[in-house]
Amino acid sequence: MSTAGGDRRRWIALAIVMVASFMDLVDVTIVNIAIPSIQADTGASFGAVQWVTGGYALAFAIGLITGGRLGDVHGRRRLFLIGIGGFTLASALCGLASGPEMLVAMRVFQGGTAALMVPQVLSIIHASFPAEERGKVFGMFGAVVGLGAVSGPMIGALLTEGDLFGLAWRPIFLINLPVGIAGLLLGRRFIDESKADRALKLDLVGVLLASLALLMLIYPLTHGREAGWPLWGYLSMAGSLPVFALFVAYEKVKTRRDGSPLVELSLFRVRSFVAGIAVQTAFNVALGIFFLVWTLYMQLGLGWSPLKAGATGIPFSLAVSTAAGLSVQKLVPRFGRRVLQAGALLMLVGVLLYLAAADRYGTAIAPWQMALPLIVMGLGMGLVVAPITDAVLAQVPRDQAGSASGLINTVQQVGNALGLGLVSVAFFGAMDDRVAPEAVGTAFGGAFVHAMWWVAGVLAVVFLLMFALPKRRAGAAGVVAGGGVEGGVEGAADRREPALV
Repeated sequence: MSTAGGDRRRWIALAIVMVASFMDLVDVTIVNIAIPSIQADTGASFGAVQWVTGGYALAFAIGLITGGRLGDVHGRRRLFLIGIGGFTLASALCGLASGPEMLVAMRVFQGGTAALMVPQVLSIIHASFPAEERGKVFGMFGAVVGLGAVSGPMIGALLTEGDLFGLAWRPIFLINLPVGIAGLLLGRRFIDESKADRALKLDLVGVLLASLALLMLIYPLTHGREAGWPLWGYLSMAGSLPVFALFVAYEKVKTRRDGSPLVELSLFRVRSFVAGIAVQTAFNVALGIFFLVWTLYMQLGLGWSPLKAGATGIPFSLAVSTAAGLSVQKLVPRFGRRVLQAGALLMLVGVLLYLAAADRYGTAIAPWQMALPLIVMGLGMGLVVAPITDAVLAQVPRDQAGSASGLINTVQQVGNALGLGLVSVAFFGAMDDRVAPEAVGTAFGGAFVHAMWWVAGVLAVVFLLMFALPKRRAGAAGVVAGGGVEGGVEGAADRREPALV
């Protein structure tokens, strides 16, 4: 093959994997805006609504590290194609779901297939481009990721509001079909196969134990309120702790046996990494609570259309993008950890401003009256999400950066799933089981205020935890394009270089 032909192939391969990442990110953010439409059309309970989003996040979290390992062992191109094919099939089944039970099941399936697809993306880029070109390539990748994250709500609003062919919310999933099919066909032709030179073995027992512990914790949180908080729910949540302990004990045995644990426990001897994992988890708990209750508040409580609700979030998205760029390029190199702490405080101030506005204007609140709180929250979030992963990796040994990156992205999704589960307590727990139609706005407004106090409390914890992060970036433990990006790269390429998250 000529040099020009090989160069053309890798750039086409780059376009394919970046479109796949865009599709995954849009699919995460697009769903929230359509939840009221889904509920109205399918009769889904609030517990089912939580699982439409939380089920995806949980399956994605559980499968991320294993998905990366499978790519190392069996080939990244092969796993990418399996993942994008499964993701496309799951999208079709979500769009054709006959009821909430099928939709939740297919969303879990979709999250599992995303866990096969997403970890291969950065590894394929790593294997396709020489080191001197990767900075430019990952800059392009970061831009696409940012575009996907901020455009999802508006795409969801337009598709839902447009009611294409009378399908209501279903096009938000069906739109993935032509994109996924094209990615599958072009990927087979243009993506070259690659594997790790020294691929680790799979840890299926570790996956099983971690999955069981997470389900025992999150399932009762999500369904406890509707079931009347039965005894089994409390026993299940308490029982998750010894299962987690058993998981840690098994990982120690697995490390001694063949050096291939699901989680590298030695990472937890690095203080900044432990603190960073705690920050990431808590921060994503706050985001999981906020984004779901915000959507329910605007559409079900205030009676706004999906398009009006989606447009209300534009100032927030623009603020996130602006602050994220400034934090990495200008602020963090000069001020270090204080930038992240300022971000957490700004988000907290934004939440308090939102609480004041919701209390002052009640159900008569207008989008422009939400703009200032959302801009402040967005600026704070941008200061945190872009540099946080680099701060977490700052003291991690270079040869463990790939494993650490995969774990960071896993706990991001676990935190999100946990936050979505806590919506039952933070939001729905503040409302009566039956609300008169004329009191819906007041009830949802009160529940939103209650949930926002939860978000404020978690952000205060995030700020305090950040004191354990390194004050400055110490060495080149990892090169990071954005801490809020989904998709860990477990064992990126051949593990000679750190993953880019």
